[in-house]
Amino acid sequence: MCERSRSTALVSPSPTMATMAALKRTLFLFLVLASTANCFYLPGVAPQDFAKGDDLQVKVNKLTSTKTQLPYDYYFLEYCKPKQILNSAENLGEVLRGDRIENSPYLFRMRENKLCNVVCKVKLDARSAKSFREKIDDEYRVNMILDNLPVVVPRQRPDGTPLYSYEHGFRVGFKASYTGSTEEKYFIHNHLNFVVKFHKDMETDTARIVGFEVAPYSVKHEYENPWQTENPQLITCNANTKRYVTGADTFQEVDEGKEVIFTYDVNFEESHLKWASRWDTYLLMTDDQIHWFSIINSLMIVLFLSGMVAMIMMRTLYRDISKYNQLETQDEAQEETGWKLVHGDVFRPPTHSSLLCVYVGTGVQFFGMTLVTMIFAMLGFLSPSNRGGLMTAMVLLWVFMGLFAGYSSARLYKMFKGTEWKKNTLKTAFMFPGIVFCIFFILNALIWGEKSSGAVPFGTMFALVFLWFGISVPLVFVGSYFGYKKPAIEDPVKTNKIPRQIPEQAWYMQPIFSVLIGGILPFGAVFIELFFILTSIWLNQFYYIFGFLFIVFVILLVTCAEITIVLCYFQLCSEDYHWWWRAYLTSGSSALYLFLYAIFYFFTKLEITKLVSGILYFGYMTIISYAFFVLTGTIGFYACFWFVHKIYSSVKID
Repeated sequence: MCERSRSTALVSPSPTMATMAALKRTLFLFLVLASTANCFYLPGVAPQDFAKGDDLQVKVNKLTSTKTQLPYDYYFLEYCKPKQILNSAENLGEVLRGDRIENSPYLFRMRENKLCNVVCKVKLDARSAKSFREKIDDEYRVNMILDNLPVVVPRQRPDGTPLYSYEHGFRVGFKASYTGSTEEKYFIHNHLNFVVKFHKDMETDTARIVGFEVAPYSVKHEYENPWQTENPQLITCNANTKRYVTGADTFQEVDEGKEVIFTYDVNFEESHLKWASRWDTYLLMTDDQIHWFSIINSLMIVLFLSGMVAMIMMRTLYRDISKYNQLETQDEAQEETGWKLVHGDVFRPPTHSSLLCVYVGTGVQFFGMTLVTMIFAMLGFLSPSNRGGLMTAMVLLWVFMGLFAGYSSARLYKMFKGTEWKKNTLKTAFMFPGIVFCIFFILNALIWGEKSSGAVPFGTMFALVFLWFGISVPLVFVGSYFGYKKPAIEDPVKTNKIPRQIPEQAWYMQPIFSVLIGGILPFGAVFIELFFILTSIWLNQFYYIFGFLFIVFVILLVTCAEITIVLCYFQLCSEDYHWWWRAYLTSGSSALYLFLYAIFYFFTKLEITKLVSGILYFGYMTIISYAFFVLTGTIGFYACFWFVHKIYSSVKID
């Protein structure tokens, strides 16, 4: 059993939202699995018990900024260093995210408060002062970790509730001007007031860490001359004289030749919060009511539209099939118009059929990766406490799903009477990953040029290439071999030798217009959730509501399938039998709207000013949009393929 359910961590709905309570309870049943993510963790993130006086090692992570999107190693700046810098073991996902976890000179003892601890004294040279000023300008934040919990700065929530929201990490510094002056100066946060919250076990007297907070200050420290390296005595912060740091102290300016003394306080506070629920406070959203309302509205609207579409299609098709089966004479059949007339051409292989097979196979691979990743995430295996787990899982699942990519691509290729199955398999194995890898390599070169820790090291790049060539490509060949050995999918009707002439189409049935219209509804089903996903990626927020995401994913599947079937039906009724590529592009065009929304998000929500950062944003969003195109296109294609097979096998063909 969980020690505390997710519902207790959310803010109670206001009276104006009372009408949503029933819907919330209904949806909550679907989100039970997602809720368990807060109290179920993998081995490796199991609780650790600390006795009083045990050493606690604070680790440092990357410096991050939402303005540049370029992470840097903590020791890129002239911070205090331990005698030997040790890197923590990082998984593939952490490296791809730019995480660089290292030890630090900040040492605590469990449940022992210590005030005015001096870490070191640094004299800034021109280079280090310039680096600090640049990072302050770009609003970089320092990230630290204690017992796998990231450090946070508590802030009062804007709605006035007693609960706090948390900012991840603290700012390197800030800009301000002295009284009576308009010139802005740079000031560094050189004093950290840590608060470590723990939950005590009354039986064993051990404790578990359940919170890690910090309040940063800028203090121009004064000390007794001469400076004693082993035991320096500060005037501005001294436990013996009971002089402690407050916000009223003189700020520490960043400039060449300035001496900066780094200090910290650590206070331990007992908490009733249990270890299994310690991430709840980190994952609280400041706009949870808006999120609920948006999701429910999206769900209701899409379900209503889906019901209407399904009802219309069932009634119309039933009437059509009954009418076609009741035609008695050949003259009546010749006078009839509609989708039955193109039965001799509807299964004619399309142009560039091999390319269609490649994209359908890749879409199956992406669908399998997405589905399994979401299931693991809902079960709690990919919770935020398992840092880098989500990225690692996605890469590995993509590699192993190559088996299904090869199988589905080969099955379709054989149906199109293709003979060069090995060539088709090579395209399936290399086209999508090759395009993505080229974009990724160029972006990585730009990051490397900025000396950012986000640049993927050569060893990791080699590992990715090995996963691709050593595992994914062979699996695609294995799947393709078995897929091509299977009997070909039989068409329910015979294909004529001479193609039928397609009559002139109305303007609203033109391919471009039809395709662009088809992508609106699938995008409308996900764009609200897309906002939260983009915020988690580009504004360094945790995304954990995989229960919501799974519901939206199901809605996406339904809408992609239904809108493609509807437009395909209208296309066949107008005697246009070129439906293969149109089916793929109809739902796949939602990726175009996703990319347009990404442009809108860039200019309205982000404060990116650097050219390299802008290129990174649009480069990665191009990859995401391309993947979304492949996924939604494949869903629409298979739905339309099933529909066409079904209707033509339901009518009598002479």
